[in-house]
Amino acid sequence: MSLRTEAEALNAIGIEDENLFGQAITLTNPAGTAAALVGDYNDIGAVIDPETGTVVSGRSASMALRISSIYSAGFTELPRRISDKNSKPWRVQYTADDAIEYSFIVRESMPDRSAGVIVLILEEYDA
Repeated sequence: MSLRTEAEALNAIGIEDENLFGQAITLTNPAGTAAALVGDYNDIGAVIDPETGTVVSGRSASMALRISSIYSAGFTELPRRISDKNSKPWRVQYTADDAIEYSFIVRESMPDRSAGVIVLILEEYDA
């Protein structure tokens, strides 16, 4: 078994196991096709100003997903930022442990095809 194959198997546990770090989400593409997936999310309520090193008010949210799971869910492309303001964005929704539903758009995506993972940098979304 190659290291890439082994990494993909470990990602299935580390990212998608809801008893560990996995969070049930809904991923929706610009055409409106939605699928239930499980990913590992970060949602932090403070951001550090890189110039001063001080904590400023802000929100930093991201979601890691397995690339194979995105394609297995029927999507034909990976989530990415949609710059055209007249087009609908890729969206991520989930209900966190605090029982509040959160809705985000994909502001940036960073696929790591070697590891089989994509990290989505998210931005709050009001439909």
